Amino acid sequence: MTGDTSGEAFWDDRYAQHDHLWSGEPNAMIVREAAGLPPGTALDLGCGEGGDAIWLAARGWRVTAADISRLALERAARHAEDAGVADRVDWRHHDLDASFPAGSYDLVSAQFLHSPAGPPREPILRAAAAAVAPGGVLLIAGHAGPPPWEDGPAPHLPT
Repeated sequence: MTGDTSGEAFWDDRYAQHDHLWSGEPNAMIVREAAGLPPGTALDLGCGEGGDAIWLAARGWRVTAADISRLALERAARHAEDAGVADRVDWRHHDLDASFPAGSYDLVSAQFLHSPAGPPREPILRAAAAAVAPGGVLLIAGHAGPPPWEDGPAPHLPT
């Protein structure tokens, strides 16, 4: 990574080191929870290479997909083109600490939204909740342990 410690630099560097950083498959939680929902508008926060957004678009959703990494967004747009759903996804570059996609959505999804450079997640998740249209759904999934870029044992979390 360069001397730039921004979230954008971190993620662009991670994507540049791998042909595919993620599997390309949708997250199991979004498949389980959204499969029975009627298609509408969706917001995918931290969309990465587009697995969730493309899965939703293939099922009739109109998706706004946001990520901090321009490289990830470029890959995601290519994957959407390959899947035949490019016209159903609006790929947007956002550092969610500084800007947030406008509008309200029938489904707002934040699957494993994390970054070593911050930002604090609470204001982002509050904005995500505020973006849910009346009667809409908010799906948030995260890790209980340390993020994947930290070495060492996970902290003990009492249950």
